[in-house]
Amino acid sequence: MFVLLAFVFFLVVQLYFYAFVFGYYTRSESSPLLIPKSLKGPPIRNVDDFPSGVSVVVCAFNEADNLHSNLKSLAEQRYPDYEIIVVDDGSTDETPRIIKQFQDEFNSEKRPVRVLRIPPSESNGKKYALSRGIEMARRENILLTDADCSPSSPHWINKMASGFEGSSEIVLGYGAYRKIPGSLLNKLIRYETFMTALQYFSYALQGQAYMGVGRNLAYKKVLFENAGGFKTHLDVRSGDDDLFVNEVATSKNTVICDHPDAFTISEPKGELSSWVRQKRRHITTSKHYKSQQKFKLGVFYISQIGFYTGAIVLLTLNTKPMLVIGLILLRFLVFYFTINRTAKKLHEKDLVTLAPLYEISIIFMQLYLFVANTFSPPKKW
Repeated sequence: MFVLLAFVFFLVVQLYFYAFVFGYYTRSESSPLLIPKSLKGPPIRNVDDFPSGVSVVVCAFNEADNLHSNLKSLAEQRYPDYEIIVVDDGSTDETPRIIKQFQDEFNSEKRPVRVLRIPPSESNGKKYALSRGIEMARRENILLTDADCSPSSPHWINKMASGFEGSSEIVLGYGAYRKIPGSLLNKLIRYETFMTALQYFSYALQGQAYMGVGRNLAYKKVLFENAGGFKTHLDVRSGDDDLFVNEVATSKNTVICDHPDAFTISEPKGELSSWVRQKRRHITTSKHYKSQQKFKLGVFYISQIGFYTGAIVLLTLNTKPMLVIGLILLRFLVFYFTINRTAKKLHEKDLVTLAPLYEISIIFMQLYLFVANTFSPPKKW
């Protein structure tokens, strides 16, 4: 009976998250800009309505291949006033030559391309490189992406910049990964990214923004300066995106932009070991989140484990099988509704059919990451 009660408890928690917490996002109307209820006033959507300029900042370390294919897409953006700042963070490959070539070809008075090279001897991690790039910025709005990313459209800046109205100072975007047909690893990477976005979009719409991704993130330069940059978490190697948002986001200053033209597309890891190393590095920041946020994220994860564990045990013991099967079907009905609505918004429809398989795989991976980082914290960036 105890196992059944525990299973029902975890089921209720799961239903609460999928139907209500994530419902803030899944029930929202599709639009170029989604704002929390605490921010009043209609969103601005016409590029002519945005006189404020944008500084696009990209940091690169040994990213010659990616820069060659991605930088041009930044120069082709249809926005009236922006500059491109490329920070070469001590690269030892062909990155400096490619950046110089890009600057020579696309630099113009209306859209400056500015380059900062940090010598290898001075390189001190991404936060240092980003800080230097933002310091160079001559526009009031900062838009960040990575060297291995490209905008999904020439309207990327326009859509993301639409968030800077009224009291909003932070715009959270979606950083998707390129789809690779027939690759299970690719689907796992994209599912994990997709679910992360569902969570931080949902909480942001409730006025409780806790993170963003550096592949697609915008904020006002004055916000960065007033916060002292990354000074409160300089000792944490990662977290230039989520820890900064976690520190400065409020219920009044953060919006999300999930328009397909505002996505960025990144090159996914091609090997499981590379992806695991990347995720091990990323999750080191979560312990620095605010207590309330850690509690909510932890409860959701524990409820996932509890639901699947309880279902397996009860079915194995043949404990009230019809009731248990009915409750399992109820959970997956709500689960699929949420996943399907989110997949439509984020153009990830191919993840829906086998979503439970991906969910279970991610649960095991997160458990492994937690154990591995507990006993052997990653020492390299």
